[in-house]
Amino acid sequence: MAVSKKLKTSVRARPVAVTIAVTVVGYGLVIGTFLGVIDFYPDLSKGTVDVLTHLIAVINTGALAALLAGVYFISNRDVHKHAISMLIAFSLILLFLVVYVFRVGGGETKAIVAPDLVTTVYRVMLAIHILLSIVSVPVVVYAVVLGLTRTPAELAESLKSTVGRVAASAWILSLTLGIVTYFLLNHVYDSKPLESVLIVGLVSLRPLSPLTVFRSLLARLHQ
Repeated sequence: MAVSKKLKTSVRARPVAVTIAVTVVGYGLVIGTFLGVIDFYPDLSKGTVDVLTHLIAVINTGALAALLAGVYFISNRDVHKHAISMLIAFSLILLFLVVYVFRVGGGETKAIVAPDLVTTVYRVMLAIHILLSIVSVPVVVYAVVLGLTRTPAELAESLKSTVGRVAASAWILSLTLGIVTYFLLNHVYDSKPLESVLIVGLVSLRPLSPLTVFRSLLARLHQ
């Protein structure tokens, strides 16, 4: 109990430092996995990759539902239910992170095969989704740190409400776009292994354009 109280006091006194530390660890885990620097993941079969892909969508849908519930509860001044909803959403995002790095680290990724217009819209949504995911991490973590270490009265006098609104808005839009792009890639249109995009460029001895590489990276980051 004493250790827990001491830890809470320490976190309470340094919310920005804790936010930075957690954000750096999260970014490092994802980027390290993406670049192959962190490479202890087991090789996954296509079936396992598909299961994890669908599981990620379920987790994100649950997180989105919890977020929307949290927004509803706080708009009705139900602070207790709001806090529970937000903690559920944050816990689901942590679960998503674990599943995601294993999914990316151990299995192949896919690129969408669709008409040009659909592909363009898909990539725009995917880019916004990824950008918001990156930007929202420190904001969400900061809001959670404040929420866990301060009383409702203290929160009312802090930046929590403003930070919380920004975090929730970015988070909700990011999750929504992520779910939409998941359905487009996995249930509406066909897909192909992302590696084939790079292989075609190498076999044909033609240099890949920066746009092609960027599109490949977008698909790699998401699926």
